[in-house]
Amino acid sequence: MSDPLYRKELLRLAADATGAGRLPSACFTGQAFNPTCGDRVTIDIALEENRIAGIAHATKACVLTQASAAILGAELVGFSRDEVLQLREKVADMLGGGDRPDAPFDAFGAFDGVVPHANRHNCVLLPLDAVLAAFDASDARKPG
Repeated sequence: MSDPLYRKELLRLAADATGAGRLPSACFTGQAFNPTCGDRVTIDIALEENRIAGIAHATKACVLTQASAAILGAELVGFSRDEVLQLREKVADMLGGGDRPDAPFDAFGAFDGVVPHANRHNCVLLPLDAVLAAFDASDARKPG
């Protein structure tokens, strides 16, 4: 397949599906939905001291969304909400033609073929939005 939207690296990430499934006892769940294409992502996170201690994702989505979720499943443990928000901004900037995120998220560089397809940017960002929604769910359950 020579289509830059579906490079080998993306297909491999999606097939590996690192972190796919659900956490057996998730602390918080976030969902994101793309009404344009029907992609849906559910992210479970367990938190310790406001940092991700465990993560799993259930994606009913295109290869782009699946690959993005797999990157998060492999690398997001230990990160705070603010760091996830910064990552989302960095990935959005990359999709706008900026630099790829630094390690350990440099795998997002495999999405460089998506840059000229603005209608597909949301597919890459959807798993990050679901993680942020899970953090928002944790904030909503804090006392006070």
